Amino acid sequence: MTNEHIAHHDPSGMRSLIFDFPRQVEEAVAIGEASKIRFPISKIQNIVVSGLGGSAIGGDLLRSFLGDEITIPVAVSRHYFLPEYVNERSLVIVSSYSGNTEETISSHKDAVKRKAKILCITSGGAVKRLALQKKQPVIEIPGGLPPRAALGYSFFPTLVVLSRLGFIKSKKKEIYETISLLKKKAAAYGNAESQDNRALRVAEALQGKLPVIYASADRFDSVDVRWRGQISENAKTLAYGHVFPELDHNEIVGWEVLKDVMEKIHIIVLRDRGDNARVQLRMNITEEVIRPFANGVTEVHSEGTSLLARMFSLLYLGDWVSFYLAMLNGVDPTPVKKIDFLKNELAKAK
Repeated sequence: MTNEHIAHHDPSGMRSLIFDFPRQVEEAVAIGEASKIRFPISKIQNIVVSGLGGSAIGGDLLRSFLGDEITIPVAVSRHYFLPEYVNERSLVIVSSYSGNTEETISSHKDAVKRKAKILCITSGGAVKRLALQKKQPVIEIPGGLPPRAALGYSFFPTLVVLSRLGFIKSKKKEIYETISLLKKKAAAYGNAESQDNRALRVAEALQGKLPVIYASADRFDSVDVRWRGQISENAKTLAYGHVFPELDHNEIVGWEVLKDVMEKIHIIVLRDRGDNARVQLRMNITEEVIRPFANGVTEVHSEGTSLLARMFSLLYLGDWVSFYLAMLNGVDPTPVKKIDFLKNELAKAK
């Protein structure tokens, strides 16, 4: 793939945003370290991250990444209201990149009514205004990006703050490894003319196909969600997915009747050495069952030592795959016209 082809189809510069993601992570960590947020955490019994789309995926990753360490439940709410259990002993993290996501604004107001502890992460908008009015702490992040290109800002400041508050141990070592790995991968995946570009090869396998992403539910369900979202928004291609072991109790049987459809499906299996041993065996057997029916099955393996680095190695690969698939499809990855249309129609009904 030539750089001229990319320049023609990427006038808004999504490639640069993805390439610069390691620098964004560094800046996001610095934002978290500079924050002066304090909560009496001993009375907090649960954490709920309220957000949608690109602003919610940071919460998904927190829930997945912290599952083996944090001693209180972490949930993600994608709605106009919060779960009924939210009360004065809850910490609600209001995450809206623009600050104007209507569902998140509604949940923000709901959290105020329930007297929850509230922490906002936003670049401005109505969320920031309400937070300042109510004297709620705000992690302010740089604006002007498509929310899906701001994952570093939505995840790392919150991770750092949760560590500084005492919910979890310091993640400095893991963060350093993650940034170092991302920089290496930016150089590798950013070279569109390289024959060894793994992201481009995976995108080529997906061109003209329906991607279905499979992953383990242990820690990589959130990575699965991110892959699907990026392919949909950047490449303008429908993408679906499921997780092990649940899919082996239902979806695996569906690979039988719709032969014409199945021949257009390409399976991506996200694999990690930390996946449960029985799940790894399930993945092997499931691939054998599905392979005769699908267009193809591609395994992608995480890289790195720490769980954080391994998760972000697959996240970052997925971002690049979605970008190159957009280039192969001949579409500009940045605009999301259907989302814009929907928001405009909703605004008329207010």
